Amino acid sequence: MTVSSENLLIKWWQRLQPFPVGDRIFSYFLGRYTPYSGTISAHVVALSPGKAQVSIRDRHKVRNHLKSIHAIALINLGEIATGLAVLSTIPNNMRGIVLGLEAEYLKKARGKLTAKASFELPAAIDDSTAVKVSADISDQAGDVVSRVHATWLLGFKS
Repeated sequence: MTVSSENLLIKWWQRLQPFPVGDRIFSYFLGRYTPYSGTISAHVVALSPGKAQVSIRDRHKVRNHLKSIHAIALINLGEIATGLAVLSTIPNNMRGIVLGLEAEYLKKARGKLTAKASFELPAAIDDSTAVKVSADISDQAGDVVSRVHATWLLGFKS
């Protein structure tokens, strides 16, 4: 199954790209649409069907007591990246919800971080299809500091 050109995420991403700050506008509205995820002020750097790249800046608001980025902020970043990768592939008559999240913490997370996720929609999907997707979160040196694994449940809108 290929993504419909009418996928709303992709449609809005492409519509905003001609503007100098189109990615920032998209990121702002994504944060408003998903308020909890908006708390980390994620910046969607790149989005195409099945691929997402999202970053966050290191700042006091997302730090822990060890002066590194908090574990839950990392999971939040991974969920956003995996969600965009998955949701950018499904038709508009479907929806997705997270069933589970797991994280591996490989190194202290400091500085600007970028999560990358890729996903390919299975050929056969029904009203209750669970899919797994991972996001690698890297620091500015390119070292993977965390890996988030998300299980998304896809189904048809009622």
